[in-house]
Amino acid sequence: MKNTILRFNDALYRLCIGIAGLSMLTMALIIPWGIFARYVLGTGSSWPEPTAILLMVVFTFIGAAASYRAGAHMAVNMATDRLPENARNAAAVLVQILMAVVCVFMAVKGMKLCVNTWNQFLGEMPGLRVGISYLPIPIGGVLTLIFVLEKLFLGDQRHRRVVSYDVLESSEEAA
Repeated sequence: MKNTILRFNDALYRLCIGIAGLSMLTMALIIPWGIFARYVLGTGSSWPEPTAILLMVVFTFIGAAASYRAGAHMAVNMATDRLPENARNAAAVLVQILMAVVCVFMAVKGMKLCVNTWNQFLGEMPGLRVGISYLPIPIGGVLTLIFVLEKLFLGDQRHRRVVSYDVLESSEEAA
């Protein structure tokens, strides 16, 4: 059961990395096009800026979930590192529970935001609903929650090869 969950989460992690990377690549292509169209062609396009902003939101929330699993997120450990070992472990569990609460908040409130703005359309892109532009918030919350629960129940996964490519995979993880 544990290996099945880890394989699923590995695939989910790779998907998050792929979506975040594709968002960055697309932004890197769209922004120069907007500049080229405005200053060389003399006709500014209305879609590059809102598209780049939407892609940055996707990159931020989906990439944050992957970053959390990889242990690459911002962490402030000064207070917990000074605690005794048993208190440090209890503090780590408490932090995971608080993270889960934040993720549930993001998912619930983000979904309400999507539903409440679904019938509005972006001014720069009239074919795109405002609710769609907010979808990365609840999706990112759910993805991060999955990785928080994984860390809480299955332990830290940042030392596995799928997350850290410079780590040699043990025979137990390969199974």
